[in-house]
Amino acid sequence: MGGKHGKYVYVARKDGWYVKVRVFKNRGDDDPEKYLPVGPKVREPPFTFQVLSEEDLPEEARAKLYQF
Repeated sequence: MGGKHGKYVYVARKDGWYVKVRVFKNRGDDDPEKYLPVGPKVREPPFTFQVLSEEDLPEEARAKLYQF
């Protein structure tokens, strides 16, 4: 039972992988610190989690997705 409260989401990268990301709700949408990658990359995200596109994140946050 994950992803119920929107604390974590999966972000789809351009290369076909997904990365688990912690979302801080008390920060602005354009703040790169709002999104913190926490998990390894996976091919298929769990169906209970919300999936965001890489383009929905600020540019600084996108670079962090490729460290996994």
